[in-house]
Amino acid sequence: MREIKSESSYRQSLRGRVLDVAMHAFATNGIHAVRMDDIARKMGISKRTLYELYDNKEKLLLEGVKLFKVKHDEEEMHIVEECPNVMEIMLKLSRKKIEEFRLTSPQFYSDLTKYPTVLSYLSQDSQQAHSRFIKFLERGVKEGYFRSDVDLELVAQLFRALTEYIMSHELFCQYSMEQIFHDFVFLTMRGLCTPEGVKVLDRFV
Repeated sequence: MREIKSESSYRQSLRGRVLDVAMHAFATNGIHAVRMDDIARKMGISKRTLYELYDNKEKLLLEGVKLFKVKHDEEEMHIVEECPNVMEIMLKLSRKKIEEFRLTSPQFYSDLTKYPTVLSYLSQDSQQAHSRFIKFLERGVKEGYFRSDVDLELVAQLFRALTEYIMSHELFCQYSMEQIFHDFVFLTMRGLCTPEGVKVLDRFV
């Protein structure tokens, strides 16, 4: 029984390390450029062992994306809890997102479109993110930073549609994420802000 538990613990640890190595390689070089052979070689394990852990690259990628989302959501929750208002939340999350894109090859996001199970997962997560964004907007209205004379559901839908357009048309390959945030995110949010919210946002921009 002890040997079985030990083996299970080892394989679980190995799966986690494979995810770390694979996701770093995907983010650096793009997904398509990284083969399962490359991951096995980096890990110092056989290709057979790798396939025993993950049947194919798409399953490996999906698990890596899920793990990233869990960590991302935990960090986002921590920021939400520690910040006193929506403006600080928005600014800290923006900095974090810009840094994530800076450290990730644009090819990674381009390659994601070739993996339907990953896209399906991200689409489901987008639905949840939409609900969280509306709650964020509602909080901003209560705090006096966002205008109360707009339809927040419509704002959230338009924001989501524009974000999907940026990703589907791969604008991140043509423009830096700093420029996209400045010319799209901040300007869009500025129109939603009250005079007090504009003051805070303009200081950041």
